Amino acid sequence: MGISHYLKEIGRGKDGARALTREQAADLFGQVLDGAVTDLETGAFCLAMRIKGETPAEMAGFLDATHTRLRRLPDNGAVTVVLPSYNGARKLPVLTPLLALLLAREGVPVLVHGAATEDRRITSEAVFAALGQPAATGVAPLAPGRCAFVPTGALCPGLKHLLDVRRTVGLRNPAHSLVKLMNPCEGAALIVGSYTHPEYAVSMADSFALVGAHALLLRGTEGEPVADARRTPQMDAFRNGQRHLLQPAQDGPLASVPELPRDISADATAAYIRDVLDGRRPVPVPIAQQVAHILQERRQHNTTETCGQPAVPPT
Repeated sequence: MGISHYLKEIGRGKDGARALTREQAADLFGQVLDGAVTDLETGAFCLAMRIKGETPAEMAGFLDATHTRLRRLPDNGAVTVVLPSYNGARKLPVLTPLLALLLAREGVPVLVHGAATEDRRITSEAVFAALGQPAATGVAPLAPGRCAFVPTGALCPGLKHLLDVRRTVGLRNPAHSLVKLMNPCEGAALIVGSYTHPEYAVSMADSFALVGAHALLLRGTEGEPVADARRTPQMDAFRNGQRHLLQPAQDGPLASVPELPRDISADATAAYIRDVLDGRRPVPVPIAQQVAHILQERRQHNTTETCGQPAVPPT
């Protein structure tokens, strides 16, 4: 069918563009993920959406299309914590693997998924490799107490291709927001979404609410889903799409600053993480608080499931 008629709606500039319905957005995005459109059409879609911005209904449609194409992790009978890791380290060490391993130590199954979207940043995948945990080559069951890094390409090759468009055009597109919202699990999951700019806090919250997600949302460290080790950010939970404040942002001057490695390389970050896990260094307070909130939300999710209320409506 093609997407040219959709491009005419979304490509009229910031003021003239018209929003798509959820169903239209799902059809458009599905064709893009399937590779059923030309590279020129894909580029036009990315640029048009970059200028227009996504509505919650459009993002919900994009998620609908993605969820029907994902190679999902099989249901393990537990609530899996999902950590989307796409930004990597620029100035601070990427501590998403630390968060994942702290949760796994508590008996939580943890899925970290991601892809390198910029060549100059240190990724969670590289840190996991330095810790002796190479990326998975496919999708497999994840037992409680285990964590795995699964590349985006293993979950959905079309989505990885769309993320790579950034390397050509130099601009983000809807895929960069979508990967922080999607649920790659067949069973129950808690999605830990993160943002860097305030406008994405609003758009991600609206999307979680619309799709009825079970999630935690915070301003992450340089866009990663781990709390800034220096200052506790606001954290909100979404239970069946309903928002609940869990943690207010820390205000005022810092009484102390944790000693973080100045070298943000994968090897130095892995060494720091080993020290924390082995008790030679303390867990930074904001990350410890995030772990506690995630564990509480998993318990809340289990309670909701027991009551017979689905955590995320089918898409």
